[in-house]
Amino acid sequence: MSTWRTGRFAFGVAVVAVPLVIALLGPVFAGEPGPRAASFTLGGGHWLGTDFVGRDVWRQVLHGGRPVVLTALAATTLSYLVALPVGLLGALTHRRWLEELVMRPLDVLLAVPSLLLILLAATVFAPGAVGLALLVALVNVPDAARLVRAAAAEAAARPAVEALRMQGETWWRTAVGYVGRSMLRTLAADAGTRLTGVLYLVATAAFLGVGVAPDAADWAVMVDRNRTGLFVQPWAVVVPALLIVALTTGTNLLFDAALGGDRGRGPSMRSIR
Repeated sequence: MSTWRTGRFAFGVAVVAVPLVIALLGPVFAGEPGPRAASFTLGGGHWLGTDFVGRDVWRQVLHGGRPVVLTALAATTLSYLVALPVGLLGALTHRRWLEELVMRPLDVLLAVPSLLLILLAATVFAPGAVGLALLVALVNVPDAARLVRAAAAEAAARPAVEALRMQGETWWRTAVGYVGRSMLRTLAADAGTRLTGVLYLVATAAFLGVGVAPDAADWAVMVDRNRTGLFVQPWAVVVPALLIVALTTGTNLLFDAALGGDRGRGPSMRSIR
């Protein structure tokens, strides 16, 4: 890496480390809840004050990051687990009817705003953390699958793919061994942006009360429930909001810096054997 890229990568690590450490290790150090105080107060043994129901804000911050981070990571992973085979199938199949059968329903889903789909689904059933992860993954599958198909179609048009077919290589080895590896940089670049978008969706859904309890220890719920006391006790809103911003910004900085190197031309035929 160049000096500039190394510095940006280090800055991204520093930015994202704070919310990640708090999210993953916070509950271990949160301790037992103490007696509740008056709502929206500062001091009194609570160095970040109390929230809208008198709970210690710092303790809520320590507990509130894990649901956001784990749900976002699970939703992003699930969306790619579905989008990758669908996109590869659409790009590599020689049967136009099969491509239409696979891709056109995704175009219909893509036409509906993601948050609207989540809200509509939430009116039918009350999703928990697992349900919210599945819903966010579902709304991300159409866009991810289209990107995979576009990236795979460029690699599938290369003479190397035709040579692999003539040699009798299996679809799996051609799709994953050559085409899949050829678009790793594209997928990595998309992963940074998609994870940020998923974090936004998860936080917004939690802000609207979808998939979480109204008084849950969740950074997005904290922002929503404590905003009425913003000018009385701002830390209950500012701290979780800054942690969400740091998480999304740091993620993008890390991916941008990591992908700033020289571009490869994809794997050779020999490398897939």
